[in-house]
Amino acid sequence: MTKNWTPTSWRGKPIKQVPYYPDAQAVSDVEARLRTYPPLVFAGEARKLKKQLAAVSKGESFLLQGGDCAESFAEHGADNIRDFFRVFLQMAVVLTFGASKPIVKVGRIAGQFAKPRSSDTETKNGIELPIYRGDIINGTEFTEQARIPDPARQEMAYRQSAATLNLLRAFAQGGYANLENVNQWMLGFVADSPQGERYGSLARRISDTMDFMRAVGITSETNAQLRETDFYTSHEALLLGYEEALTRVDSTSGDWYGTSGHMIWIGDRTRQADHAHVEYCRGIKNPLGLKCGPTLEADDLIRLIDLLNPANEPGRLTLINRFGHDKVGDHLPKLIRAVQKEGRNVVWSCDPMHGNTITANGYKTRPFDRILKEVESFFAVHHAEGTYPGGIHIEMTGNNVTECTGGARAISAEDLSDRYHTHCDPRLNADQALELAFLVAELLKKERDSHPQKLAVNA
Repeated sequence: MTKNWTPTSWRGKPIKQVPYYPDAQAVSDVEARLRTYPPLVFAGEARKLKKQLAAVSKGESFLLQGGDCAESFAEHGADNIRDFFRVFLQMAVVLTFGASKPIVKVGRIAGQFAKPRSSDTETKNGIELPIYRGDIINGTEFTEQARIPDPARQEMAYRQSAATLNLLRAFAQGGYANLENVNQWMLGFVADSPQGERYGSLARRISDTMDFMRAVGITSETNAQLRETDFYTSHEALLLGYEEALTRVDSTSGDWYGTSGHMIWIGDRTRQADHAHVEYCRGIKNPLGLKCGPTLEADDLIRLIDLLNPANEPGRLTLINRFGHDKVGDHLPKLIRAVQKEGRNVVWSCDPMHGNTITANGYKTRPFDRILKEVESFFAVHHAEGTYPGGIHIEMTGNNVTECTGGARAISAEDLSDRYHTHCDPRLNADQALELAFLVAELLKKERDSHPQKLAVNA
């Protein structure tokens, strides 16, 4: 058991990004009910993910992590979940071909309801109201009533997460992920795009391979790996009362696990070593993520690693870098060198979204060329440092939105108003997400070709 830690010990620490609930008793009542609810995920699943992430840390696999910026109660539906899953499977297939390695699939889904914000309030037409912090806390509508934090939303988030997980498990294990369906994962609006043509060509190659395997007696009926896939959930552990209520002792190991998701991460705004979010996360045994922005110094990173992974366990900690396309070279090398010098086992992952947000035509957006540039710089730095670029972490959707500019279809600032649906930050649409996957696949292939026998240490 972690020394001097309990699921409630975070309550004695300073905390940032916490909403103010007018009715403290109502919050306590909701948390008490959540403690009686079944876990959303299980300790054995989290251990399996940690084992797969350990392979990523050794350069033997690659992490694909992505999904919604902030999940919405209003847009919860089977079609949206299915379309997201289809694009995710397509990306994973493209990356598998490029890397010739297994792809660890982790969604930002079934729990990604809370968002850190740079300000506590926003003002429109001279009216100041609390900022929207995600559907688990308050509403998007710019009204006084909607913006009051409501603890009942935590139970709504729990129920939506449970329903989403139920469908995702069915997709992953019930035959939808069967590689024989690789041609059926294409979304209609992507089919006639350049990425659709590239994916169609790749799908035909996979189908030809499947035909050959079937001819020699290897089929999806006899090989579960061809018809099923492992898919895990993740979110930022921001609302700690909710996380605490879903923290349970594993009957097998006696360890504490957060059962709200398989993997949780600490945001760049809440990673203070002596604050509540680090305190909570250090005590649970789930795989953890840590967002690393441009203000993070190397010494502080080592201190955080020692707090969050004192046993130096491979697969326990993923460092999610989010610098901005023009700042990777200034910040990433010194962090890599510090981690290498101290011999720490981590997964290095690139978040090319959060450092590249701008405003265009009145909308928050992210230029696709800047996203690509950050990924390319991430790979280039790791290549120069002799370490392994282990993953990407993106905000994306299966819907045909116009939120990020650029890409093969050249979405312009004037196009943003057409289908700008996000409740918080701009997301890649399915076409852009697939285009990014092809770029990363090419980068992985270059890594594989230049270091065919190399496995990174402490990657």
